[in-house]
Amino acid sequence: MRGLLLCGLVSLSAGSLSGQDIRIEKTHASPVEAKFPANGRIRMDLCSAGIDVIGKDEGVLRFAADPTRGNTRVSIRVFGDRADVRVSDCPNNNYRVTIEVPKSSALYIRMFAGELNVNDVVGDKDVVLHFGELNIDVGKAEDYRHVEASVNSGDLEAAAFNVSKGGLFRSFDRSGPGKYRVHAHVGAGQLDLR
Repeated sequence: MRGLLLCGLVSLSAGSLSGQDIRIEKTHASPVEAKFPANGRIRMDLCSAGIDVIGKDEGVLRFAADPTRGNTRVSIRVFGDRADVRVSDCPNNNYRVTIEVPKSSALYIRMFAGELNVNDVVGDKDVVLHFGELNIDVGKAEDYRHVEASVNSGDLEAAAFNVSKGGLFRSFDRSGPGKYRVHAHVGAGQLDLR
């Protein structure tokens, strides 16, 4: 009976640790970081700025920017293998932000305007930018089972998939042998899948 009770307590505490909910909220601070496992799902709601999302061989989510400019607010919430990252109140005029994520991550990113670059991340990518320039490093075309990309107005370049289009309401949809998925959309501006 004692053995069974002890085994149950160990299981319960291990489950509690893996399901830990971490919340970090900072204003006017850099870097801001939280531990986060590889192969997780990350949802980002980003302010208008120049933002680089970079995959790293580290189990961490890390926000970095110039803390002396403006009152940028950063919120990171981690719950198990899922995370929410919110960056708001970015100053105008060439403000740059770097967000590091584990290299193997699924990304869901929404941003209103600016330049957004996604590099060295292996996994699903669902990225929407309303106005500006979106550049996504996709790697090999054969790594994807489905790719859907579009612009309402502007240029759509996807060298990895032999696509180059410009004008109004340009898109392409492609299936392949891989396991990942890309959905990328720009309202007005430029979309480049490299």
